[in-house]
Amino acid sequence: MTVRMGLIRKRADWTFEEFSTYWREQHGALARQAPNLREYWQNPVVDRLQRGIEFARGPWELDGFSQLSFDDAKQSDHAFNDSGMAAELIKDERHFIGELHIVTAEQSVVIPVPATEERSRLLKRMSIIKRLPNMSESDFRREWKVHGDFVRKMSGVSAYRQNVIVTRELSKGKPNSYEEFPIDGIVELWFKDVPTLEATFNSPQGKETMAHAKTFLSEITAFVVEERQIL
Repeated sequence: MTVRMGLIRKRADWTFEEFSTYWREQHGALARQAPNLREYWQNPVVDRLQRGIEFARGPWELDGFSQLSFDDAKQSDHAFNDSGMAAELIKDERHFIGELHIVTAEQSVVIPVPATEERSRLLKRMSIIKRLPNMSESDFRREWKVHGDFVRKMSGVSAYRQNVIVTRELSKGKPNSYEEFPIDGIVELWFKDVPTLEATFNSPQGKETMAHAKTFLSEITAFVVEERQIL
């Protein structure tokens, strides 16, 4: 499964409420028609605090994350670059989005996400992560996999997914190098609620996990989001 993710900032002249409503009701209805699309989730940002962790924060100021899943990267590229609706999507994005960065990720499920009904009751946090400057991509991937074993020991975590970035576009349709767009992954964590999130990271297992994070990460930029399924 290939996951195409949009890192979104609304237009400056739109309120967040206007942006969120249009994204869900108008753009969501359009984008869900993309050919070969398997799933489509929107994640409007509701909180930009680190919450529970003390870690250097990156420069990202976002209003939402989109997640669109395809069987492979070829289908994803076709849907948004070559299909009949590609131009229509771009036109609509320009109507309500001020800034849009695109990444494609390989997703790994570390702690499975529960069924939709239970999932809808959980709090979700998404984080953009960047590896240490002297670390290679292969070493980062290895350590992030090890990190998953630490997270499994944190009893308050309801679900956990890792999304390793494999392609980057600061502007849609224009590929960038790692040096131009230096992020390595996007974390998805689910908790019962904010007190559970904070208690989990303040537990001995949580502190151990964050100590390990500092051995391979330079930045964690965390956002609490409102998760909603479009397809």
